[in-house]
Amino acid sequence: MASSQLVQSFRSARQDALDAVMEAGAPLWAGVARLVPGLVLATAVTLAAIGLQTAEAYVFGRAWLESLVLAILIGAVVRTAWLFGPRWAPGVAFSAKTLLEVAVFLLGASVSTRALAAAGPALLVGIAVVVVMAIGASYGMARLLGLQHRMAVLVACGNSICGNSAIAAVAPVIGATAKDIVASIAFTAVLGVVVVLCLPLLVPVLHLSGLQYGVLAGLTVYAVPQVLAATAPIGALSVQIGTLVKLVRVLMLGPVVLALSIAATRRRHGEQTGAAKLKLGRLVPWFILGFLGLAALRSLDLLPHAALGPVGTAASLLTVVSMAALGLGVDVRVVARAGARVTAAVTLSLVVLGCISLGLIRLLGV
Repeated sequence: MASSQLVQSFRSARQDALDAVMEAGAPLWAGVARLVPGLVLATAVTLAAIGLQTAEAYVFGRAWLESLVLAILIGAVVRTAWLFGPRWAPGVAFSAKTLLEVAVFLLGASVSTRALAAAGPALLVGIAVVVVMAIGASYGMARLLGLQHRMAVLVACGNSICGNSAIAAVAPVIGATAKDIVASIAFTAVLGVVVVLCLPLLVPVLHLSGLQYGVLAGLTVYAVPQVLAATAPIGALSVQIGTLVKLVRVLMLGPVVLALSIAATRRRHGEQTGAAKLKLGRLVPWFILGFLGLAALRSLDLLPHAALGPVGTAASLLTVVSMAALGLGVDVRVVARAGARVTAAVTLSLVVLGCISLGLIRLLGV
């Protein structure tokens, strides 16, 4: 009898423990369940964007619009055609913010500072100066054209560093709205294609050598694949130099994002009497610290080589999902109203970047 009572007591205690665990875990599971509809919707838009990019490459030989841009466009079209209910909102918001932060963190694994040694000190300093000057000039022009602070920062960083990737990395740091992100990426993407097509025409006009053109392309074209597309018609030397300069330019993303993070935090919390009072965790978001940490590990060759490919793929995929979610949260009519000013800001910013880059080429005697 005593034995059966003991077993019964054990079973009762075990059931009580299980009930307690289930009860404690209920809010967690409920929270996860709330995210599922929006995550599924953003993922569906992502798959459609990747499919369209694949079809582009098959039909035209290259994808003129990346899946990242297509995800925004498709998401915006879906939002315009179907105003989804509140059950979809949590997952869409999670995809637009948290998944973007994770993507920025993982992006650090693709950044290696080894390109710095190959560039040489003069060109390295020159690239840094070009990026800083271009950001300052682009921001100033965007503000003069009436753009809000956050939109001006996105346009300036996108044009001056690496287009869509820079916009996606900077956006969560400065607290940019979905409308700002979508507008800046959309117009930057269109202009990026125009630059790839038109930049080679400057070679005979400005009498540029293959080396000079490679530096110019690396300093002005947005993405590495676009640099390859813009330099391939000129020659192998332009491709090599353009890619190298572009990679060094991408490395500026880390310091710029870190500086913007500190500035944005100080702006939100107001001026402090002592900088020491601000903790690093409050000054710099976790994903920026993670980005810098992964970049350092990559540069020291401490990351497993077999993991670099999957991590890069995950970062790219999460970025596309987050862009799909941003598109799903945007009213196209609001973006259209800002179109003329954003287009003017992006175009003038790119012209200024080109002029500064040509000045660097002449100054260094490349």
